[in-house]
Amino acid sequence: MITRIEGPTPERDIARDLTRKALLVSPAAIVVFGLIWGVDGALSTAYAIAIVVVNFLLAAALLTFSARISVGLMMGAALFGYLIRLGLIFAAFWVVHDASWMEVVPFGITLVVTHLGLLFWEMHYVSASLAFPGLKPASQTNKES
Repeated sequence: MITRIEGPTPERDIARDLTRKALLVSPAAIVVFGLIWGVDGALSTAYAIAIVVVNFLLAAALLTFSARISVGLMMGAALFGYLIRLGLIFAAFWVVHDASWMEVVPFGITLVVTHLGLLFWEMHYVSASLAFPGLKPASQTNKES
């Protein structure tokens, strides 16, 4: 019976890949919302992207840490960690919702679209490379035995 998980940590690799992809698309999103809502829109967008990246990294850290202790703890970390991270996202918004630079519409759009967009983007690579999720598979030549 497996009580804990040893070995590679694909969740950490996936979170790093998601962070890299977020850093690739963030300048475009910041510029677009900056053109529409000005500097405040750009700042709100950057803040939302930072929240998304921290959310993915925190999820990976929770799962990586808990999997090495026990499978049951990992399941609890997945479920309750999700609820806690939702609370942290709400708290991160609530802390700055009255700030002069906070534009709620670009913040909300960025938060939702970035979460879903990055997950769908990553899903393509995970389904293409089940052996190494989060990483683009290296091409291999067929070797005849």
